[in-house]
Amino acid sequence: MVQTIQESADKASRSGRTISASIAALGSVILASSCCLPLVPFLFAAGAAGGSAFFVKLRPFLLAASVLLIALGFYQSWRAKQCNCKPNLLATIALWFSAMVVLVSILFPQALANFLANLLAS
Repeated sequence: MVQTIQESADKASRSGRTISASIAALGSVILASSCCLPLVPFLFAAGAAGGSAFFVKLRPFLLAASVLLIALGFYQSWRAKQCNCKPNLLATIALWFSAMVVLVSILFPQALANFLANLLAS
């Protein structure tokens, strides 16, 4: 009985770690793209401009951190399958969505910035 409670707690913590890795990767991509697109241009224009100048220098490191966090999320997902744990649907969706956003931001940064600027302008 105690072992099954502990196993279910381990499954929940693994799922939480996968979601955390996905969210951290998305946060790092947002910071990496802030050099091209200030997030709230009318309210924090001066702060965003200063932040953009700061984060443009960190962009390669933030993108590398995003890739590493995505890899960590996929590794944790793979480990959960090896332990015969039922995969969490939300964690799987968040992981794949994060992977797609990171991939698009690495391959097409300006296209992503233009899309988000047009989306925020309308």
